[in-house]
Amino acid sequence: MKTEGRNAVLELLKTGKNIDKLLIEKGAQGSAMMIFAEARKKNVRVQFVDKRVLDKESVSGRHQGVIAFTTDYEYYDLDDIIAEKKSEKGGFIVLCDGIEDVHNLGSIIRVAECSGADGVVIPKSGSASVTEAVIRISAGAAEHLKVAKVANLNQAVETLQKNGYWVYALEAGGEDIFAQDFNGNVALVVGGEDSGVKRLTKEKCDKVLSMPLFGKVNSLNASVALGVAAYEVVRSRKG
Repeated sequence: MKTEGRNAVLELLKTGKNIDKLLIEKGAQGSAMMIFAEARKKNVRVQFVDKRVLDKESVSGRHQGVIAFTTDYEYYDLDDIIAEKKSEKGGFIVLCDGIEDVHNLGSIIRVAECSGADGVVIPKSGSASVTEAVIRISAGAAEHLKVAKVANLNQAVETLQKNGYWVYALEAGGEDIFAQDFNGNVALVVGGEDSGVKRLTKEKCDKVLSMPLFGKVNSLNASVALGVAAYEVVRSRKG
C-alpha cells in the first residue's frame, strides 16, 4: 500500500507501523525534511528520487514529493473498537452504511478521529475500503483510528446494542439531534449520499436523529452531517 502526501506520511510515521521504504523528491525542503528526520529516527529506508519516479508511483497525482510504502491496511475487529473507549463518558463509534465514495470515507474517518471516536465500522460489501486515497484524504487520521470491516452492518448494530450502546441513525425525519443526551455508549450511523441509511438498518437503530435545515437544499454531505453530529456528542458530554 502507498501513502502519499506530506501530512499523511508524517502521521503514518508517528504510528510506528512498519514502513517498507520512503521515497522523497530530490531537493525537497520544508516539511519533507521533517519527514526525513522522523524516518531516520525510526530506521526507515529512505530513497531520494527524481520527481518523475514519484509521478510514476503516485496513484493520486498529488504526492507532494513524498510516498511511503507499507503492507496492506490492517482492519480491526469490532470487539477491538468496543474495548477502546477513549472517553470516561462512554464509547463513541461511527458506522458507515453505503459510503461508496473514497472522498467521503476519508473525510468521515478524519472527522471521527478529530472528535475522539473510538473507531469506524464499514461493511465488506457496498462500501469504499481504506485505500491509499482514503488515507491521504483523511490527512493521516486513518493511521490513528481503528477501522473494522464487518460482514453485516445490521449484526454490528445488534452487537453494539448488546454491549450497552445506543445506536442512532442520522437521517431526515427523525428527532432533534440537539435535544439528545449523549452520555453513555453512543454509535452514530451515517448513510450514503444517495440512499441514506438503509431501511432495515434504520429500523434496527434505537432512534433516528436529524439536524434542522434552513436553506433550499434538503440534505448535507455525509461527512458534514457526521461532523455536526459528532461534535454535538462532544458538546453534550462536556455539559
